Amino acid sequence: MKYKLIIITLSSLLLFIFVSQNIQAQKLVTYPIPQQVLYSLHKDDFTVQVKLSGEKEWQDLYEYKVPVDMDTKSEASMVQFDFEGKVEVKVKKNNGVVNDVWIRPLSKKIKYKVKDNIIYFTLDKPSKLSLEVNGDRLNNLHIFANALEKEIPNIDDPNVVYFDAGVHKPEEGSDDIFNIASNQTVYLAPGAVVQGKFVCNEVENVRFIGRGIILNPHRGFEITFSNNIEIDGITVINPTHYTVYGGQSSNIKINNMKSFSTKGWSDGIDLMSCSEVTINDIFMRNSDDCIAIYTHRWDYFGDARNYNITNAILWADIAHPINIGLHGDTSFEGNTVENIHFSNIDILEQDEDDRNYQGCMALSVSDHNLVQNLSFENVRIENIQEGQLFNLRVLYNEKYSSGPGRGIKNISFKNISYNGNEPNPSIIEGYSSDKNIDNVKFENIIINGRRAKTAEDIGLKIGKFTKNITIK
Repeated sequence: MKYKLIIITLSSLLLFIFVSQNIQAQKLVTYPIPQQVLYSLHKDDFTVQVKLSGEKEWQDLYEYKVPVDMDTKSEASMVQFDFEGKVEVKVKKNNGVVNDVWIRPLSKKIKYKVKDNIIYFTLDKPSKLSLEVNGDRLNNLHIFANALEKEIPNIDDPNVVYFDAGVHKPEEGSDDIFNIASNQTVYLAPGAVVQGKFVCNEVENVRFIGRGIILNPHRGFEITFSNNIEIDGITVINPTHYTVYGGQSSNIKINNMKSFSTKGWSDGIDLMSCSEVTINDIFMRNSDDCIAIYTHRWDYFGDARNYNITNAILWADIAHPINIGLHGDTSFEGNTVENIHFSNIDILEQDEDDRNYQGCMALSVSDHNLVQNLSFENVRIENIQEGQLFNLRVLYNEKYSSGPGRGIKNISFKNISYNGNEPNPSIIEGYSSDKNIDNVKFENIIINGRRAKTAEDIGLKIGKFTKNITIK
């Protein structure tokens, strides 16, 4: 009897320790609001609150106004917070009745309930979400539930450029530029709003970290002739041109970046003649290409090699979610784009009325470029307002190019699903017998719940100068 009592006591103690550790592991961090932008950046469509699971007190979040969709010039909403453990989210629609709710990407399978016109749901891991009421994707709510920051650098460290909560502008006469030197860490604290672009030119070993915002810059980040540059946790809102502009640089790492843009040529991530690139856990809603990979353009020369792009959410209000190969160097035989791998990608939208620039996954190969050894795996496309699933062409683009591409070789599409309206037909087409497309594999392509067995099932037109196109 005594022995059994000891076992029960030890079991109770272990249970107490386990529960205590779980409670201690839970943490919620909300961000301060810069008083300078308290009213000018606020959007009043939603009231959003969050709390740790099991607690009673809700914490208010600041609903930022974010411009979306160049065609309609709409204003959506965005909130952010950090957490560990489990949180409950409460969203009140401030005007109108909640009849229908979508929380996307649908692959996240977020369950919700609606009570008294308020939407409730729970998160137990970091997520980037679009909450859409009554089918409204232009005035929706973007929710960025981040993991806790891993590092908060010392403000007194001479190698740290520290932007605390509040509004920050470059010095007068600096052309709205923050020039960053080698071996520096740039920290944008939660609640920091920086109005200017960060430039890394001929530098190395630079890190941009934090939870701050870059607001209305010419570009968010300009990385040229540089090596070993990291961006982690930053949000870029409404750049004039590009969120990340990269030229002839290597070892670029982008993680947990969020982006909104609405202007012409306001691409998300555009990299020219850059190699050794890792992109992970991003949310890009852009009114031009979300991710574009080229070789030579402007002052940048060289091949583009070795990219790994994972866990990305892409929303192209205009142009392509993914575009590869258009710009290159026709002054010689040509450059190569190779070893590019995409996996676990959610594409929420494409809306592009120009057939020449359609394709959720587009290889538009021109300017003597050769594109080879690319893979797209576990890609989920939710809807296409206007566009195509696949567009693989070796072409001469009269608007942007000075010559045709050299070819496309060894491309794999595996576990690709689409659920939505019928898109325009996809296309694969070479330029000539020696500038052709060779060895493209489609495996497990699911169109509106049905596995494709033929090109017709995919809605794919196989054009001239192609060979070894397989579907299984």
